[in-house]
Amino acid sequence: MTALPPFQRLLDEHAAEVMGVLRGAVGRAEAEDCFQETFLAALRAYPKVRDTSNLRGWLLTIAHRKAIDQHRANGRRPTPVAEVEETASIDPLPDENGVWAAVGALPPKQRAAVALRYACDLPHAEIATALGCSPEAARRSLHEGMKRLRKELT
Repeated sequence: MTALPPFQRLLDEHAAEVMGVLRGAVGRAEAEDCFQETFLAALRAYPKVRDTSNLRGWLLTIAHRKAIDQHRANGRRPTPVAEVEETASIDPLPDENGVWAAVGALPPKQRAAVALRYACDLPHAEIATALGCSPEAARRSLHEGMKRLRKELT
């Protein structure tokens, strides 16, 4: 084991080569940020380095990993756009082929049973409570309403 050279000498000797690798890996715009991150990471780890035989390779490995980190970060960043498209905050229920219009034309108990089941996703027992009838009567109203809708919509 040999003594570590001063960090400034390491920086002076390999800065141009590290910058060249980073420019090739991430482009000119982001190379300077990666360069700084590379040498900050190297400075933090430098006192713990035990093998001084290949400090150049050690620095280039850190630079390569910082370039990978930069690419990963770019993949997670949102893409800026000139203008955000306006959208409704609440989407209306889709009404393909006038399904809800046909539901509206059902008799009141059938209409309520179908709406409570498919728009509110209620089970038969809760539909019966809402309609003020037995669960069997609610199930029958739903069945008759669906039968009528199938007949009208096909």
